[in-house]
Amino acid sequence: MELVVQRDSDIDNWKEVMLIYSSALKQISTKLEILNDEFQHVHRYNPIEHIKSRVKTPESIVKKLKKHGYESTIQNMVEYVNDIAGIRVICSFTSDIYQIAEMIRNQSDIKVISIKDYIVNPKKSGYKSYHMLVTIPVYLSDRIVDTKVEIQIRTVAMDFWASLEHKINYKFEGNAPDHIRNELVECARMVAELDERMLSLNEEIQMIHQGSQTEEEIV
Repeated sequence: MELVVQRDSDIDNWKEVMLIYSSALKQISTKLEILNDEFQHVHRYNPIEHIKSRVKTPESIVKKLKKHGYESTIQNMVEYVNDIAGIRVICSFTSDIYQIAEMIRNQSDIKVISIKDYIVNPKKSGYKSYHMLVTIPVYLSDRIVDTKVEIQIRTVAMDFWASLEHKINYKFEGNAPDHIRNELVECARMVAELDERMLSLNEEIQMIHQGSQTEEEIV
């Protein structure tokens, strides 16, 4: 399976397209790091634990195009594959997810194309995450290219589960035995419960901390 990249001009186009997607990822990553630093400055708290980014491999791009019945060309790749540039934002608590999403939406040069909230509406497998498809302008020497980036925001616990599910699906080529799929669903339920309990614990800690600060001010 190969993308249709034959002539020298095709190769140049391919390299330029990959450069544009890589540049878009750098811009989004930098924005998120700045927002995280600002949040720390204002609220004394970092909502983002860490950030992962990647550009999809040619093999994965071709596989996705074929799955949806498209010819493997660079034009189709840019038009129909939305997650060539992907960034994953890992945070501590579910409340952080929506704060981060709101901060991204408020960026004037980022346009939100679509949102898929798999936290409110988990996938049948148990998968939970918050997906945003956005465009960001990449400034080249002769033009500006609005470039699609998929942003996934999830907690540490959600990311651990998703990583395990991905490995299992890869090993079984998407056809894991029923008892393993059922166990994954049960694990997803436990992860959701853990996230809820950790969020509740964090909120209680914050209330106690705020209460102690108020007492100090009174004294």
